[in-house]
Amino acid sequence: MSRIITERLVLRPFTYDDIECIYAIFSDRELNRFLPWFPLACPAEAEDFLHQHLEGDYCFALCLKDDESRPVGYITFSDPDGAADLGYGLMKEYQGRGLMSEAVTAVIGKLREDGFSFVTATHDVNNPRSGEVMKRAGMKYMYSYIEQWMPKNISVTFRLYQLNLDGNEWRVFIKVS
Repeated sequence: MSRIITERLVLRPFTYDDIECIYAIFSDRELNRFLPWFPLACPAEAEDFLHQHLEGDYCFALCLKDDESRPVGYITFSDPDGAADLGYGLMKEYQGRGLMSEAVTAVIGKLREDGFSFVTATHDVNNPRSGEVMKRAGMKYMYSYIEQWMPKNISVTFRLYQLNLDGNEWRVFIKVS
């Protein structure tokens, strides 16, 4: 997987050297309130989490340029069932600086280069700041839907945003439960 460098960030693959940071990011209860999994309970869970969720061509550790050895967030892209889904999270102390918008915009540029025709992202209606990131990256709100979120087993209303990368402005991905 390649690295992506922006004005303030380095997006790179996660490594075993990041286990401590992975634990810090994914054990934070506030950050993980809007993520599908439960917060990590102990540092030993971080290695399994790395293998299950943070490996692949489009899984990036989000690092500040002046310290690329310390991830402060993540951004992932996967294409299950054609959803072309983008996900991300950023440690609280780094929020509100436009870092995630910068990262999302850069990853969308990479997806466009790599020939993807569209990208989607969703956010819990109770997390509107995530939707603001999507809008700043050029994504457009398409619709909302309710899903029983596992493994937390809670009902969540999601807002789906989409950006068509191939000029087909009429395409709308339809989430099928």
